[in-house]
Amino acid sequence: MEFYMKLPRNKKEFALFMAIISIISVNIIAPLITCFEVGFHMYVWADAIKIIPFIWVCVIALVLITYKPAEFLTSRIIEEEDSFNSHIVINILCTVFLMSIFLTVIGTWIGSKQVSMEPIRMFFYKWPRNFAISFAIESLIAQPIARVFLLKMHQFKDKESKSAPPHSK
Repeated sequence: MEFYMKLPRNKKEFALFMAIISIISVNIIAPLITCFEVGFHMYVWADAIKIIPFIWVCVIALVLITYKPAEFLTSRIIEEEDSFNSHIVINILCTVFLMSIFLTVIGTWIGSKQVSMEPIRMFFYKWPRNFAISFAIESLIAQPIARVFLLKMHQFKDKESKSAPPHSK
């Protein structure tokens, strides 16, 4: 029942779910990682906010690219009869794992406004921190908010459809 109520039921709901998660995530993760990189100052935060639209587009593209591989990894780790929470946590883990690999490099390129070898050279120093921050934000903030939103939306739609008069022929 939780799968039906707390997850998207169709492509339109998937797009809404992805929009909620990505907007929350990008607005927290990008500035936070930038501040860890450069320092916690208001001007650093303000500069990070300016690049968020570019990061967001990249995140949407990467979600669509990594969706199937993350589902495959998830299916290799958990069993179908495992709990809803097991499925969600492992799926978040797999998705964040894949996306953080790409975004550790691509996000640095976007943020620094230049393509260089630096993020690749420093990858193994920066990726674990980026992964931990992203996993925490996704699992504790972004995805729970999006699932509660879908739950409320589904409850509203289900209640509305039960109270609607039957269609006449």
